[in-house]
Amino acid sequence: MTTRKLGVVMNGVTGRMGYRQHLVRSVLAIREAGGVELSDGSRVQLEPLLVGRNADKLEEIATRHGLTRWTTDLDAALGDEDFPLYFDAQLTAVREKSIVRAIDAGKHIYTEKPVAESVEGALALARHAEAAGVKNGVVHDKLYLPGLLKLKRLIDSGFFGQILSVRGEFGYWVFEGDWQAAQRPSWNYRAEDGGGIVVDMFCHWNYVLENLFGAVNAVTAKAVTHIPERVDEKGERYAATADDAAYAIFELEGGVIAQLNSSWCVRVHRDELVEFQVDGTKGSAVAGLHKCVIQPREATPKPVWNPDLAETRSYRAQWQEVPDNEDFGNGFRAQWEQFIRHVEDDAPHPYDFMAGVRGIRLAEAGLESSRENRRISLG
Repeated sequence: MTTRKLGVVMNGVTGRMGYRQHLVRSVLAIREAGGVELSDGSRVQLEPLLVGRNADKLEEIATRHGLTRWTTDLDAALGDEDFPLYFDAQLTAVREKSIVRAIDAGKHIYTEKPVAESVEGALALARHAEAAGVKNGVVHDKLYLPGLLKLKRLIDSGFFGQILSVRGEFGYWVFEGDWQAAQRPSWNYRAEDGGGIVVDMFCHWNYVLENLFGAVNAVTAKAVTHIPERVDEKGERYAATADDAAYAIFELEGGVIAQLNSSWCVRVHRDELVEFQVDGTKGSAVAGLHKCVIQPREATPKPVWNPDLAETRSYRAQWQEVPDNEDFGNGFRAQWEQFIRHVEDDAPHPYDFMAGVRGIRLAEAGLESSRENRRISLG
């Protein structure tokens, strides 16, 4: 069967996520595998055109991976008809304007989230893309994690019976940057640069909850800045103006209650950096990035509260691990392939700009709830 080329303008590949997950582990991995297979058996091979503000970094990345096309001129890249797809992994603060330019150039759009800084901005992009007739998609990487794919398998099988609640823990300690370098860029902790854990993570939590358990009807949240001062990449102290932790209760359609803690100021005492415990009438599960364990109703122990005696049982040992039963692969690459098939084959891809709008809406509602100390309805 034939193989044809699809040019992709990749903006923001000098950043950690844009480079590691999207360029190396997705686009370049797809190229090494011979492209994306379509429904008729043909293949489409990706040809990346790297775009960014730092010419030296772009040239170094291109040389490292044997790529020949890179530029600091976004308009020139968007004017190239050999590259009909635009991808954006820039800072949130500059993403919206770049996507507008890409839509105006007639490009199909695939982008990191949040797609814009506000619900109004995201809605405007969605309407602009629809009017222009371009296909659009927003990264929903958490849905492709092995642990959550196993959790989805359990839900679809009816394992839980009636799902009652979801409890999630996400986060790790991000060093302040003084005695040890921070693991995240300093802009993450400046609200004026689009930082904040609510803006970052509530977009994720929205699509995870929406696609696995039900749409979010209401939120009660508390966003805080635990570490008021940090040290940036140049060794200079700066005021942390963005929230670095958020504690939230989400009310979902169907009566499910989800409690999710998100923090860059927590030390990890769990198996993985993110874990979701789902409790239902017929069984429970705990899913992380990769693993998922279950405890069905028939194997549930009968704990008895007795503070006078030391516990001799291992409660974790009473759970059973869910097998992989398939090769899950890299989640970012899996969604890239899904979106490419959407563009080239018109295959389904439900995670469009409107899905991104709902994520931003939840983030804004979470921040409003925290500011006003009240429950915010999304109905």
